[in-house]
Amino acid sequence: MFKVLAMILAFSGIPLEAAAAEEVDVELLLAVDISGSMDVEEARVQRSGYVEALKHPDFVNAVKGGYIGRIALGYFEWAGVINEDSVIAWHVIDDAEDAEAFAVKLQARPIGTRRATSISNAIIFGTALIESNKFSGARRILDISGDGPNNFGLPVTTARANTLARGIVINGLAIMIRPSISFGPLDQYYGDCVIGGAGSFVLAVHEPEDFGVAIRQKLILEVSGRMHAEHFQLAADEAATDCLIGEKLRPGFVDRVYPELDR
Repeated sequence: MFKVLAMILAFSGIPLEAAAAEEVDVELLLAVDISGSMDVEEARVQRSGYVEALKHPDFVNAVKGGYIGRIALGYFEWAGVINEDSVIAWHVIDDAEDAEAFAVKLQARPIGTRRATSISNAIIFGTALIESNKFSGARRILDISGDGPNNFGLPVTTARANTLARGIVINGLAIMIRPSISFGPLDQYYGDCVIGGAGSFVLAVHEPEDFGVAIRQKLILEVSGRMHAEHFQLAADEAATDCLIGEKLRPGFVDRVYPELDR
């Protein structure tokens, strides 16, 4: 029911109540991949990276350094469909105690993986969570981690276009620990097909031990808004990647779901 409501909110165009919205510097929603291509150990390392990043003093200092000095933070996990039980509702973070409390909730969640990879479903669901919250941020960011291209649901570019039209920025964390030659560099796919909006970027993780540092760096960049172009890939002006590569790797999927597409 929650998923259906979220999709309706994201695409219906029904105006949402803005009364009594609480002002924050950033509305930041973390959308974390738990697809089957992530084994349990990788999922565990990824979880640990988020927990450590949220507890780190540099993250807290970035929050405090904002114009208002607080952010709204939310979290959910996705694969082919959304794991609705994984949603950690929006929390205001303005000090170390708030960040610690959020990290403790995240750490307590069970770890598991699910089938398929639908970045588009993650974007749709995340957009609805951002649009329907009670906060008013100068920036609204959907932060998507993933280790493969979209292969289920709507084309990722369709979902992305709807979200960008609402002024929401999409950033990416490309998990490239076990890269596949089937679809090419994942960070390029994210740069061409997933991320978008003012200042959007993707960071790549190549080794398990890099998770913690990469996630912390990413959260600090998103919270502070201060970018250093040498550290990340910006959204592409013109896609050089086939944004349906994930769908095309599933036999018969494109013909069955998108028969009108000219390939």
